[in-house]
Amino acid sequence: MTARIQKGKLAIAKELYDFIENEALPGSGIDSETYWKNFEQVVVDLSPKNKALLAKRDDLQAKIDEWHRNNKFELEAYKAFLKEIGYLLPEVEDFQISTENVDEEIALLAGPQLVVPVRNARYCLNAANARWGSLYDALYGFDVISEEDGAEKGKGYNAVRGDKVIAFAKNFLNENFPLAQGSHADATEYTVDHNKLVVTLKDATQTTLAHEAQFVGYNGEAAAPTEIVFKNNGLHVIIEIDATSPIGQTDAAGVKDLVLEAAVTTIQDLEDSIAAVDAEEKVEGYRNWLGLMKGTLEESIEKNGKTVTRSLNKDRTHKNLIGGETIIHGRSLMLLRNVGHLMTNPAILVDGAEIYEGIMDALVTPLLSFADIKGQNEIKNSRKGSMYIVKPKMHGPEEVAFAVELFERSEQALGLPAKTLKIGIMDEERRTSVNLKNCIAQAKDRTIFINTGFMDRTGDEIHTFMEAGPFVRKGEVKGQIWFPAYENRNVMVGLKAGLRGKAQIGKGMWPKPDMLLDMYKTKTEHPDAGASCAWVPSPAGAVIHAIHYHQINVASRQKELLATEALPLDDLLTPPLAKDTNWSEDEKTKELENNCQGILGYVVRWVDLGVGCSKVLDINNVGLMEDRATLRISSQHVANWLRHGIVTHAQVEEVMKRMAAIVDQQNANDPEYTAMGPNFDGIAFQAASDLIFKGGEQPSGYTEPLLHAARLKLKGYTGD
Repeated sequence: MTARIQKGKLAIAKELYDFIENEALPGSGIDSETYWKNFEQVVVDLSPKNKALLAKRDDLQAKIDEWHRNNKFELEAYKAFLKEIGYLLPEVEDFQISTENVDEEIALLAGPQLVVPVRNARYCLNAANARWGSLYDALYGFDVISEEDGAEKGKGYNAVRGDKVIAFAKNFLNENFPLAQGSHADATEYTVDHNKLVVTLKDATQTTLAHEAQFVGYNGEAAAPTEIVFKNNGLHVIIEIDATSPIGQTDAAGVKDLVLEAAVTTIQDLEDSIAAVDAEEKVEGYRNWLGLMKGTLEESIEKNGKTVTRSLNKDRTHKNLIGGETIIHGRSLMLLRNVGHLMTNPAILVDGAEIYEGIMDALVTPLLSFADIKGQNEIKNSRKGSMYIVKPKMHGPEEVAFAVELFERSEQALGLPAKTLKIGIMDEERRTSVNLKNCIAQAKDRTIFINTGFMDRTGDEIHTFMEAGPFVRKGEVKGQIWFPAYENRNVMVGLKAGLRGKAQIGKGMWPKPDMLLDMYKTKTEHPDAGASCAWVPSPAGAVIHAIHYHQINVASRQKELLATEALPLDDLLTPPLAKDTNWSEDEKTKELENNCQGILGYVVRWVDLGVGCSKVLDINNVGLMEDRATLRISSQHVANWLRHGIVTHAQVEEVMKRMAAIVDQQNANDPEYTAMGPNFDGIAFQAASDLIFKGGEQPSGYTEPLLHAARLKLKGYTGD
């Protein structure tokens, strides 16, 4: 039995209650009785609305399933049906968002965005501090630099590899901060004379930047600066100079590193990248967010036999060109992703029933942000007094309107100024995609973010069309007509609604954290598409992706796109159904193996270890960043093929057991890992199987209900 504290109708798990009372409320100016009384009233008032919205999801899906069972897909008839049932809505009149008090990192700057599990303090701090990163380190440690011709990474420093890194970095400077003449590779000295940059070349000639305005400041003495500060497309690059350092000794100008402004923003995540099924796990995430907002979060780790304590970086300063000092934000601006409308959590009960977790997040997390909202912290996040909440998995404008109402009620309950809580609308559900303009309109004075999320969006695509027919193979989904329309229309709808210069337009994750060369070669597509941010899997990935925002001026690109038209809605409404299902048995087996191995590799860590996001080896032993979104698409894809007889129940069972053995082998060196074989009767294996065999009946194809139930069972929770 969970120990609980009764406050009115609220039965609060003692661990959560104690955290709120002893850590969150002190210093907020809100007394306990007022907080819990207001909390209770919001829960009582809004829970029925939340429940009704979820019932509407189920009702619409039931009608869609029935239509597909009785009709062959034909676009015009299908569109008429969607309008008839209220799924596809008449588009609202043109408007422009009017969100105020938005920090420049969201409104004006374009750059990489990290997403990290807020339950992990070390990851939280690494991400927050990833605003600035070493280009030399990112290049040396990953595959952007080839290991050919003696340039292997090895255990010690490899000078051959180091030379390649430096050559790449100098070329980066030449391409984005070119000299009026000559090359940065030939620089022997950087100095400042009368607030102008002077670069001496190896032939003794002197030059400056081709675009002098890109030089914005320095540190050290003008005749011997320790840092040269450049700025391009809103992002800073710092040349660090120290001729006595190991790397600086090898450079004619004493350059030891290039430091790039990288992860401009970070989403600290309470949702897809964490496993938080009860008060204990929720409090871990809440406590870390509180520490981030107060600026006090620290984490000690053992490194090379020594204890290292990590904390939030201070702001950066440099001498500017008008005789003063410029302060640059030292940390990534942090957004917090709350839970969506679907899930409940046993942390708080009302009349014996779990309350909606999204309502709980909306009433707890702003309280944890008080120090930042009110400017009471020395290490600040928002300088505008705003809190940025990313809201996932909303279906259509009614659900966005409900989130806005929830935020309004939270502000009132906590005594915050109206519109303090800003909203990031994740465009990852089909009913939101086809009605995106209407969704933004419901939050036009709070919107600070929209994005596309391929995995969740594909999972919902499959579930919505579960009865329509078998889908193409998973690797072919992006090649179908709906996908470019989805990506393009998200940007275009956002731009037409006035997000340029006021809010972020985002794109999805690069899932291969060790394969940054491929990311470097391909992820230019995101800023080129008009996205002002795109997700990266690591601080090093953020540094490499930052290069793309020097190559492409997103604000200019968005202006160009505003003069074009979006791809047709008809394309977006056309499902990726397979026209030819004559796959060979080998092709079907390989598809099953790929999906099932990924499902098992993720689920076993989620259920057994409570790890919501991690690098999981795929069937080819390539490490992929996995979270619930990747799980959703894989499980729904197999469920779809089962539903239409492409594969059989027996085939899937056989592949699941074979893949479980492979996953066990891949994790054999992890002392915390519990093998699924040889009996395959554990909670995790059963949960993974249920995600497939019960996939068709899961709400919107979500994985959370089954995952939460499995982990709670593992932890021995049986309800109160």
